[in-house]
Order: sequence, then C-alpha cells, then structure tokens
Amino acid sequence: MSMAMSSTSSPHSLLLQNRRLSAAKPFFNTAVSLPNRRISTSITCVAQTQTPSPAQTQTQSQDRVFNFAAGPATLPERVLLKAQSELYNWRGSGMSVMEMSHRGKDFLSIINKAESDLRSLLGIPDDYAVLFLQGGATTQFAAIPLNLCTPDDSIDFVVTGSWGDKAFKEAKKFCKPNLIWSGKSDNYTNIPAFDDLDQTSNARYLHICANETIHGVEFKTFPTPRNGLLAADMSSNFCSKPVNVTKFGVIYAGAQKNVGPSGVTIVIIRKDLIGNAQEKTPVMLDYKIHSDNNSLYNTPPCYGIYICGLVFEDLLEQGGLEEVERKNKHKANLLYNAIDESKGFYRCPVEKSVRSLMNVPFTLEKSELEAEFVKEAAKEKMLQLKGHRSVGGMRASIYNAMPLAGVEKLVAFMKDFQARHA
Repeated sequence: MSMAMSSTSSPHSLLLQNRRLSAAKPFFNTAVSLPNRRISTSITCVAQTQTPSPAQTQTQSQDRVFNFAAGPATLPERVLLKAQSELYNWRGSGMSVMEMSHRGKDFLSIINKAESDLRSLLGIPDDYAVLFLQGGATTQFAAIPLNLCTPDDSIDFVVTGSWGDKAFKEAKKFCKPNLIWSGKSDNYTNIPAFDDLDQTSNARYLHICANETIHGVEFKTFPTPRNGLLAADMSSNFCSKPVNVTKFGVIYAGAQKNVGPSGVTIVIIRKDLIGNAQEKTPVMLDYKIHSDNNSLYNTPPCYGIYICGLVFEDLLEQGGLEEVERKNKHKANLLYNAIDESKGFYRCPVEKSVRSLMNVPFTLEKSELEAEFVKEAAKEKMLQLKGHRSVGGMRASIYNAMPLAGVEKLVAFMKDFQARHA
C-alpha cells in the first residue's frame, strides 16, 4: 500500500515512515483455551510493526477530526494504525483478515483471543456464553423474548428512552410485556427509584437499556428483578466501565459505539438460559444454534470481530475498565461543568445523578444559534455534534476512544462561542 506524504509531516505520518524503517518485533504469543470453544489455538504473531503506546494516543493527529458521532463512532487511533499495518498481510499469513476462511486456524485464533480478552475485561464467568452475532442490538429486541419466553409469558420493561421503547414494542409480537415505568412524560430525563417499581410477580425477566444514546440517560446502578433475571441493552456504554456480569441473565450490545465497527453484535448470556427458544424462532435468532457453533454457524462479520479484538486488547493495555472509567468520568465532568457553568447559555436536560458518561445532550438558550454552532464547530474539525433528529439540540458522544484533547477543544470552543453570541 502506498501513501501520499505531505511536505509537512504529521506525528502519525512520521510514525508510519519510522515503521517502514524499524525492525519487526514479536507482538504477542498468547495461549488461549476457552472451555466453551471446541478448538484451542495458540496465537502467535510472526512479526509486528511498532504501534504507539496508549499514552501517545491521548491527542489527535493533525490529519484527523474529532468525531462526536453517536455511532458508528470514533475508534482508537492506535487500533486503526495497527489494523492498517495488518490490512494487506495479516501477521505473515499472506492474506487479509477480510479474505480468511472463518473456519481456518488464523481466524479461529482471532475470534478466540477476542473472546478471551473480553472475558478478562468484564470478568465473564465460565457459565456465561459469549456470542458474536449480526443484526445490531435491534435484532435482539426480538431474539431475547423468542429465546427466553413462551408467547404467554409476562416480562417487565423500564423504559428510559427511545431504544427501551423500541424494545418494548418489539416484544409485544412474541410475549406479553408490561410497561412498569416510562420516562416519556418527562422527555426521558431521569430514571426511577428502584423501590418504586411495581414489578409483575410472574415476569420472566426485567428489561432495561443501560444507557440511552439519544437522551443521554444512564443507569449508575441496576435494579434487582423479583425472579433474579435482568436483561440489558448496553450498546452505548458497553466496556466503558466495570460491570458485574453475574447480575444479568443477558447483556447485549452493538459494537459500533465503544468496541468496533458496525456489523458486530455481542451477546453475553447465562448458559442455562440457552436452548428453550420458541418453535417459531428463526434459526439465525436461536442462541443455541450460535452457542453450539461457537458463533460460526454462518459466516460471521470477520473483520469487525478482528477490530473488536484489537480494541479489547487496547483496553486491557490501558489498565482495564477501572482505568477506562476514570478517564471517561474526567472527560464527562469537563463537558458537563462547561454546560452547567454557562449561566444558561447551554443546558443539559438530564437529571444530574443519571447523566450519561457517553452521550451528552445539550441545547442552546438561543435555539436559532444551533445551526451556526454546528457549522463553526465543523470548521474547527469537530464533527457530528447535531442532536438526534427526534430531540434536536446538540449531542456530543464521548466514548472510550474520544481523546481528552477532543473534549478540551470542544469546551474551549463552547466558551468562545458563548463569548461571541451571549
């Protein structure tokens, strides 16, 4: 692959030049043995070019924008550069990951290590299956009731935003969902006190959306269902902080927010819940099919899984999810403080105790300035700040891979914009 190099080299262009000159060195040699995999593979990289350390990727290179999109979202530069270096010939295999057989030893080493690293990150016990699927989290709105319920079963929903509402409506086709709490009347700006939830005595499970991407509402703790089974859509805060997996029967997440490109959906499910799908369940929605075939029943999104694996590896190298959460809290506090200290020029509608660390919605006191705000920010290489079409305003998604420098630049811009337009 060739790259046009400008006369004024950015830090990353210099890095790429240095890579061509540097001697290759081993990247890792890790034995992966998972109890629920039929194939145990020793993953060995023949050679690996240098990549910057996590500390080096806290700032953005000059040729990159700060992408505040809600998803597909920004990915770690370290991961992108590594994927770039491996794109043409993955670790001496003579082919790209995009060309590999999903049943060959090379891809098996990739998916096995991705699962192993994810288990390490979240502390996933052996009695939980990890599935790499397709169809987005939206497909799981149907898959979960089809796999866990009969048509006559009741399930409870706490709806704190648009995605929880969509999941509730989809479940109506496959069982008998009960809406035990909804924040719609308050424009989805809060989360209920768990003691106040009027749970159905025979509900099969309780469903929540752990972080509402559109409305910026996030569960900081989790309710306890009467029957002990909690299901959570974690698409937009997956791997952003430690989570006790054993509190959940099933966790599902689209990858395109925090852990990879669009096209991969991850399901973490307690194994005893697998194997009871309704008879009408399509084969591609049956968790037992995917579990029995180790996520390889059909051709999975191979390259997307590979990128997820690189992200999991990067998160571990940063120090794990405790350290990731610390960084995320720092970024979010900077942005929320700028909003709260603007004397009303900027406003966040969400109750402070449940504000998302990932998605920060805000409005301008003078709504007629919102288009100008987006336009001027784009000129400063800060993109995708327009709020979701259903709510308007602004939204800054500051996922794991958003560098601190991006949030600092946005805050400085907001203060300057206020000074010029207040």
